[in-house]
Amino acid sequence: MGDRLRLFAAVRDFTEEVPVLYPGSFVDVAASFAFEVVTYVDSDQRAARFFADVSGVDDIIRHHRLRPSNVAWRFIHGDYGNALDVPDLSVGLLVSLYAGFASEHCTRYLRTGGWLLVNSSHGDAAMASIDPRYRLAAIVKAREGQYAISESDLHDYLIPKQPATITAESLHKTGRGIAYTRSAFAYLFQRTKT
Repeated sequence: MGDRLRLFAAVRDFTEEVPVLYPGSFVDVAASFAFEVVTYVDSDQRAARFFADVSGVDDIIRHHRLRPSNVAWRFIHGDYGNALDVPDLSVGLLVSLYAGFASEHCTRYLRTGGWLLVNSSHGDAAMASIDPRYRLAAIVKAREGQYAISESDLHDYLIPKQPATITAESLHKTGRGIAYTRSAFAYLFQRTKT
């Protein structure tokens, strides 16, 4: 849990305080340790049972919170591929960690200028890299449980090791990430277009 706390703290320092949408969260509530407003989404019954214990989740968040402030979280039990009870363009950070192609389905909820935190697992970083609504803004480096955000040398990232034309169809077909010549722990894309 401490590992994700440090990740989200580094991201919050970069993005500042924004409302968060975390599709495919399972039972990871670490986003609420750093951010004040978080909507978690997952279709797994175990996640639904976990989040149903509201006071237990509140206790976990209170115990690990980085700043003493009010926290508002909610859980949506459902498939993020379907329409969510979230207003379009209402969140400032969309989280896609080990969750499939969350960006493909949930960018509609991310405001212009907002951030997508995504890793290469399941191909979502590659999907974001070909989405004209996004630009790579920073990378997340991980070392010995510590995280740092870097805006340097971004042109060195997201270059496939094997020459290939990356399309949404090819990513859906493989369902996994692309092997890059230089990889980051995660990537921060900024939404530049609606």
